[in-house]
Amino acid sequence: MKTSSSRIKALAVTAGFSFWFFVISSSIGVFSLEIFAIFVGIIFTMTQIFAIKLSRGLEIFAVINTKIFLGILFIFVISIYGIFFRILKIDLLRLKKQDTTYWLEDEKLRQSSMETQY
Repeated sequence: MKTSSSRIKALAVTAGFSFWFFVISSSIGVFSLEIFAIFVGIIFTMTQIFAIKLSRGLEIFAVINTKIFLGILFIFVISIYGIFFRILKIDLLRLKKQDTTYWLEDEKLRQSSMETQY
């Protein structure tokens, strides 16, 4: 962010504010597309007008917002993987044997006809 222009920083801050506006208004239950468009327009205009004067502040906000967003995204992706592995009964560490697992068993591979040919 230190090498990007103040206009790009302002655009990143606009995207961050828009994302949090969407998340908060959706969770409260008052989200509407018209209000969202007006909010994005106002924030975009304000940040572009004051981009040069607020460059340092925009950079700090953009960095904090990015860290929070990436942290939430990381937690979400790890949670989705955990849920899928639990549903598919995949044991990555192979700590316990399960009857309905998608992993191939070594004993079944050793008894296959392909291995006996070689």
